[in-house]
Amino acid sequence: MSLTASLSQLIVSSQPDPAVQEKARQGLQDFFAVSWPVLTRQVADSGLPVLQAVYQERSPSALALRLGYAGHALDYDDFHADFRGHPGVVILPALLAWAGEVAELSLPHFFDAYAIGVEVAGRLGLAVTQKHYTLGYHNTASLGTLAATAALARFTGATAEQTAMALGIAATQASGLRAQFGSAVKPLHAGLAAERAVRATQLALAGFDGKAEGVLEAFLQIGSGSEALPEKLLHAWGQPWRIISPGLEFKPFATCAGTHSAAEACREIRRRWQASGRAAADLLQSIERITVAFPPGGDIAASVRVPKNGIEARFSLEYAIAGMLIYNDLRMADFAEGDVNAEIMSLAEKVVRIPDDSAPSDAINPALRFHEVTLYLSHGETLRQRRTRQQSLATPINVLAKLEAARTPDHASLFAHVARLENEGDLRQLILALNAAL
Repeated sequence: MSLTASLSQLIVSSQPDPAVQEKARQGLQDFFAVSWPVLTRQVADSGLPVLQAVYQERSPSALALRLGYAGHALDYDDFHADFRGHPGVVILPALLAWAGEVAELSLPHFFDAYAIGVEVAGRLGLAVTQKHYTLGYHNTASLGTLAATAALARFTGATAEQTAMALGIAATQASGLRAQFGSAVKPLHAGLAAERAVRATQLALAGFDGKAEGVLEAFLQIGSGSEALPEKLLHAWGQPWRIISPGLEFKPFATCAGTHSAAEACREIRRRWQASGRAAADLLQSIERITVAFPPGGDIAASVRVPKNGIEARFSLEYAIAGMLIYNDLRMADFAEGDVNAEIMSLAEKVVRIPDDSAPSDAINPALRFHEVTLYLSHGETLRQRRTRQQSLATPINVLAKLEAARTPDHASLFAHVARLENEGDLRQLILALNAAL
């Protein structure tokens, strides 16, 4: 069979292991935790009201768009290393919007479709190679359109032929540019991808005519600068399932994941300083210069050096380093819409990026990424800490704690349903609450 036909057959017929259910449950809980504060106006966001005014209809595609935007608006959502993007904020909005129209729901079936979507997302990331991202594409938007379509094909019970058609329709629409990072268009990418997935699936199920062969292959070639590895889409499918390994990564901070190990290195420096009996204020007053080393190209996502606002600050190594040194945390308020924190900016001006040319390029293996932060103090002392991506990933993230932090006083019953997610009733309550907030 062709590549598209083979992939479509796997999407509709393979059965995820029971172990994916718990991982999928955590992914859905994390998605709710990061989208609910935006939907309920707990944090300032000017983009959602505009989208609600422009996309006023209550169709599944419009709901998917608004929900995808809300989930990605804080940059606090999950990440997948193979995908090099955020699968939850594309796959789940499409599934939830469609599920809202379904009379009979099955929670295991919903989770299986989610796992299939994550499988396709990770495999697409491997197939287009790191070249796709370095060419300027936003994987969440481009590859995510196809991943969400695969999830919907499984959820709707589409045939292999219908799935192939849907993937072809999705591929011809799949786009999204990293040039929009630091603006409301970045989270809109997630919404647009979810919307396109819904539309592609609707068209395929309705019998719309399109090319079922060759489109996916063309997408991979163009999107990788002709460096595609299409065999990665099929080889050892589900062995293990990618929702389990490398798995979903849940964020500890509402900033670009490319800033996290640098911030955590600063937290360790601050901890050691205070453990020696010295005050944090004395450390801040003594800093003359800060350097941050990383593999060549390791700052491709965290590319903003001088952020103009809190949204751009999410993609600034300098701002994240300074924020952690000052507050021992990356506070959501310092990365929200509006002006940057002047105190953080003052310290951020002392940060210098120094790519480590002795390390392998980040494009070769992002899993080997590290940040080494060095503080040069006025009295001659030097403080240094290296933090690898793998060390960051080994630190557990409490998804239920993120969920609790998002809880609103009037929604105790709702959050009890989401904290369980044990049956169709729990899923239905989550869907109803999201639809009402949208």
